[in-house]
Amino acid sequence: MAYEKERHLMVEYQLRDRGIKDERVLAAMENVPRHRFVGEHLQDNAYDDCALPLGEGQTISQPYMVAVMTELLKLKGSEKVLEIGTGSGYQSAVLSLLASEVFTVERIPSLADRARKLLKELDYRNVHVIVSDGSLGLPEHAPFDGIIVTAAAPEIPQHYIEQLNMNGRLVIPVGGRYSQILYQIKKTPAGIEKSISTACVFVPLIGKAGWQDTEIY
Repeated sequence: MAYEKERHLMVEYQLRDRGIKDERVLAAMENVPRHRFVGEHLQDNAYDDCALPLGEGQTISQPYMVAVMTELLKLKGSEKVLEIGTGSGYQSAVLSLLASEVFTVERIPSLADRARKLLKELDYRNVHVIVSDGSLGLPEHAPFDGIIVTAAAPEIPQHYIEQLNMNGRLVIPVGGRYSQILYQIKKTPAGIEKSISTACVFVPLIGKAGWQDTEIY
């Protein structure tokens, strides 16, 4: 398989050696062909320890950040997951191997179309790609056992918490335009449990419950 050695080295040195412990997450990221989710001119860089451009002002996240966010969801295999910000579809593919069903929302139709075609071609059949304002979540398919947001919000949209199942988890970067903190939020009968994971930098979450276009430049 193409880039098999590079993918294995990515998992061992970028993920396992840096503290990713969930063997299911590690196995999923060793299985998904990340090089297929970037442009042909970037395929030799697909397993580098960095984010890469996708066009339309968007990026495919650094492999380590994908692993951190995925691990924070604590998926067991039977969950229904919502992803905000489809981008390339790479995070969707990883989630598809760890959950029962994945709904992913993208605001840019060209990216959504590209991701939908590639996910189908690679046989990730439990992923549903939807074009919508991701800042509002996806109430028509709620509740979700996990929500992962791959764009930075100025604050935590209440919509996401409302769309979580009890004991579900939300993973989201929150902060300013150029720097954020990654939060894990768990919805419990006693209320919301919030913990901080790490500093991060994501593209902005644009929409009614996120940044407005005029606020991000």
